[in-house]
Amino acid sequence: MKKYLVWSCIFSFTALFANFESDISHISPKIEKRMIKGNSWRRGCPVSLNDLRYLRVKYIDFKGSERMGELVVHKSVSIELTEIFKALYKVGYPIKKMRLVSDYKGSDWDSIEADNTSAFNCRNATGSKKWSKHSYGKAIDINPIENPYISRNGRISHKASLKYKKRVHKNRSSADKAVLLKHDKATKIFEKYGWKWGGDWRTIKDYQHFSK
Repeated sequence: MKKYLVWSCIFSFTALFANFESDISHISPKIEKRMIKGNSWRRGCPVSLNDLRYLRVKYIDFKGSERMGELVVHKSVSIELTEIFKALYKVGYPIKKMRLVSDYKGSDWDSIEADNTSAFNCRNATGSKKWSKHSYGKAIDINPIENPYISRNGRISHKASLKYKKRVHKNRSSADKAVLLKHDKATKIFEKYGWKWGGDWRTIKDYQHFSK
């Protein structure tokens, strides 16, 4: 029975930790249509839809309510990411929202403006002509307003992120708890699974970004 459950994870995975829930599935025709119409996947992307998985994971939002979020990720990290989100749920790490970037027409800018946590998006890396790790489904951006991308010259593009340039915890609000620092539990959870953090980059800082 245990062996069957392990192998069945390839197609559908359900996990429970206290009240935590998650599910992994192949990209259905409905999700495929959302991705194509939403401009997050198209022919010519470096990964096929067959190599991607659709995840639903429970998270705690900024109001303390439980919600089911959705992500598209590479199949090789799908089970691992459910474990990561289970651990984030366990430590009470809050997430503003978690919707497919397709809901924002594939616009990384609009997704960030909405403070949306997202993963797969077939696009170039910021300031580069090369594919982003997001184009392979092996990167995730978490609470991007509270964890901004800061350029070499210290510029932050999103106005709502300006107050988070100084990386410290100031209070016990959900937004403050969402701020990712080097030794925070949430950051350490990703580190435990071998994910690299943009907050460790030497010049550019991308505090929202984790990649495998």
